[in-house]
Amino acid sequence: MSETVLERQRAVARYLKGESATAICHSVRRSREWLYKWVRRQQTGDGDWAEEQSRRPSPSPRHVAPDLAAAIVTTRRSLQQRQLFCGAQAIAWDLAEGGTVPPSLRTISRVVARHGLVTRRRGPYVPSGVPYPALRAERPGHVHQTDFVGPCFLRGAVRFYSLHSVDLGSGRCGTQALPNRSSQPTLDALWAIWLRLGIPEHQQVDNEMVFFGSRAHPRGLGPLIRLCLAMDVEPWFIPPAEPWRNGVVEKFNDRWRHFGPLRQPLTSRAALARATRTFENRHNAHYRYSKLGGRTPNAVLAASAVSLRFPATPCAPTHPLPKPVRGRYHAIRFVRQDGVIDLFGERLRVPPEAVYAYVRATVDVAQQQLSVVLDGRVIDQHAFLLR
Repeated sequence: MSETVLERQRAVARYLKGESATAICHSVRRSREWLYKWVRRQQTGDGDWAEEQSRRPSPSPRHVAPDLAAAIVTTRRSLQQRQLFCGAQAIAWDLAEGGTVPPSLRTISRVVARHGLVTRRRGPYVPSGVPYPALRAERPGHVHQTDFVGPCFLRGAVRFYSLHSVDLGSGRCGTQALPNRSSQPTLDALWAIWLRLGIPEHQQVDNEMVFFGSRAHPRGLGPLIRLCLAMDVEPWFIPPAEPWRNGVVEKFNDRWRHFGPLRQPLTSRAALARATRTFENRHNAHYRYSKLGGRTPNAVLAASAVSLRFPATPCAPTHPLPKPVRGRYHAIRFVRQDGVIDLFGERLRVPPEAVYAYVRATVDVAQQQLSVVLDGRVIDQHAFLLR
């Protein structure tokens, strides 16, 4: 027992025996208020009356009711087990859907942290000061970002790649496994995704050779360019070695790696196809995004009332496709000090004003013409004969 507790007990015992409060307080060098406080405590009948008690106020503005805290924790674990977004905003949306009025996002975060359920997240991408002519999605079906993941392996050393597309206007995804990245499997995979997502107006990709063709024949129009132009789609190629320009699909790739088919012990391509479709359907029907106002991709598409285009046949055209006679394709490039851009292996000089800036090189197939656009204005234009 501490000396402080003994001091309180002795002082109260002396007072109860009839000794004056003044004499007691003078001897222990305490105030009369101090003495009367512990006398009142002793009269409550509490066996631990001389012990220090918490001074925290009973009604705490930061207090969360046990039932609500339990609902937050249960929702957080449920979302994580279903491999859905499980941050504070997602928890609040899920609680509201179930009829529970959610507390503030900060309160939800504190409850999650208190139960040791916090997961590390990366900060947002901070763009550089150089303006970038990004392709903006105005509606569902306007822009698709597409990328490969792989090579990946199933049990039994079955090798495959996965082609992913994300509709920027709705957040809907399309995933298709393929045995390799050669021309016909790539066309088949993209066609299969279009059968489910619809045909976009713009298809944004990186600089995979199967997309643009061959560096030995930079004006030969590769398989993806030919397929897109035949379907009135404009291909867009991001700058080489800048995958973050395809940031939406790149982030989706990470989620696919963590929660997609690779998390299951699959041994056959048929099982892979089923698991891939299950993941795609779950994502489109249940994943909620802040940029979509807490709605799912399917809900955004339904609310938009946009009429999508779909391929007329179940099978993709056979490679090699005929040479296109109409349409445009675009490549965004950063111009360095030499004033030269690389367009699929062909080095083209641009005006000096474009040095250290991003330009958009647009090829008009019908006109056989190349335009270089800087900050929304054409700074160079000349004939560009396609072979």
